[in-house]
Amino acid sequence: MPRLSQWFIRAAFIYLLSGFTVGALLLAHKGLPLHPALWSWLPAHIEFLLFGWVVQVTMGMAFWILPRYWQQPRRPNPGYATIAFVLLNLGIWLVVAGTTFRAGPWFLPAGRAAEGAAVAFFALHAWRRIVSREGT
Repeated sequence: MPRLSQWFIRAAFIYLLSGFTVGALLLAHKGLPLHPALWSWLPAHIEFLLFGWVVQVTMGMAFWILPRYWQQPRRPNPGYATIAFVLLNLGIWLVVAGTTFRAGPWFLPAGRAAEGAAVAFFALHAWRRIVSREGT
């Protein structure tokens, strides 16, 4: 398994654990009120599980499994996929800062833009591995 896939999948498992922890606290808060401000962590719970876990594990597995050109014995340069990894994680934390901690009005749009850019960079990387240059 390539090193970048390992980073994607390890980060995804960290987000899964974080999302489950926040979700367990929210569920426990329903039965035994812990603190009223705990409900402000609901957007972080959603962000960790949706983008942190699902999107990141998908990108990690896709980086590992997507086909290579039959003419090319090794993987192409993973530059775009590395940028996607950094942007995705930056975007997740910007969104969490904007929604959960109310850090500022620009955090949420900047985080979503970073996540969108991460998807675009990963698509650029994947496109070069899926589509043949000869057009066949």
